[in-house]
Amino acid sequence: MPGFEFFGEEERKEVNDVLNSGVLMRYGFDNARSDWKALELEKLLAQKMEVKHAHLVSSGTAALSVALIAAGIGSGDEVIMPTFTFVATFEAILSVGAIPILVNIDETLGLDPDAVAEAITKKTKAIMPVHMCGSMSNLGPLKKLCKKHKLKLIEDACQAIGGSYKNKPLGSIGDIGCFSFDYVKTITCGEGGAIVTNNPKYYTNAEYFSDHGHDHIGKDRGADKHPFIGYNFRISELHAAVGVAQIQKLDSFLATQKKYFTIIENALKTIPQVTFREIPKGGEQNYSFISFFLPNKSVTKKVHAALGTAGIDASFYWFDNNWHYHRKWRHFKHLKTLSYYSNAIYNQLPNYDKIDFSDSDKIMSRTISCLIKLSWTEEEVKLRAEKMVAVIKENL
Repeated sequence: MPGFEFFGEEERKEVNDVLNSGVLMRYGFDNARSDWKALELEKLLAQKMEVKHAHLVSSGTAALSVALIAAGIGSGDEVIMPTFTFVATFEAILSVGAIPILVNIDETLGLDPDAVAEAITKKTKAIMPVHMCGSMSNLGPLKKLCKKHKLKLIEDACQAIGGSYKNKPLGSIGDIGCFSFDYVKTITCGEGGAIVTNNPKYYTNAEYFSDHGHDHIGKDRGADKHPFIGYNFRISELHAAVGVAQIQKLDSFLATQKKYFTIIENALKTIPQVTFREIPKGGEQNYSFISFFLPNKSVTKKVHAALGTAGIDASFYWFDNNWHYHRKWRHFKHLKTLSYYSNAIYNQLPNYDKIDFSDSDKIMSRTISCLIKLSWTEEEVKLRAEKMVAVIKENL
């Protein structure tokens, strides 16, 4: 990870097909083109994710927003999400007028099912597990909660394409799944995202809504009907073209990540004080990050700083991160916005300054995640693993 490390002739060929046609938009201009890159990528993605439907949009954030709308989530509906995620998760929920309900994580670094069960109210309409850093939440108990309370399960798999749970691809397990193909994801379109689902209604809703409500029936775009109001979350043919090449490299990317991940993991296992994030039974991560725990907060901060000093890049201490952990989300907690939200949001949003997230803090304050780069050589990975072991031992 990320896919841009292996941007080459395959991507250039697909992009040049679009440039040669002169049609950069994914819809219309049928007679001027011979290729439909968005349609091709959607077909490849649906096959890879083992679902009936895939629909491309302009970003992972757009995918989350479109998925919520497609599944019928709207004003005043509560959506349960984790304290550890990228800010796009709560941004998307707010964008459809719904209420983000933050709950604690467990050592999967995903939603704690017990915390989720306590957070469910009459206004809860969906649970949104976020598969951070290439692995997954404990989906089995979350699915049971959704079934018991008749809730939607919307998977944010933006960081976990290629992972699986009980032999099913992440993103295909809930009612609807979301992916990001931005520049630093496992596969990239430069900018882009997608929703996947087996539900034909959700797919149709997503397809229409993301293109101003166009029903896409027939070949005359101007004659399309508009069954409901939509917005513009379209991907371009140029971006989709990059994705067509990238998705065909996904399996090789995953194999490389697993190989390098295993080398580093085996080295870290020689340190008794190092433990690893929990992988739910039946789950396989995509190996894009290796996440591990140290004994306490002070040691973890010390080790993280020492890794940087030793030249070991791409390591993350999420506890102090501005964008991925609840502690720095004051703009969200205090609703700092350029416009106004609905009264439902202002009236229902919890006072997050008074909610106890110490269970999450105890986990994240001891967590370091290290990116697995595709462009490393095996010798570089072995040297990196040796340096990591030495740094950690020196700072315990």
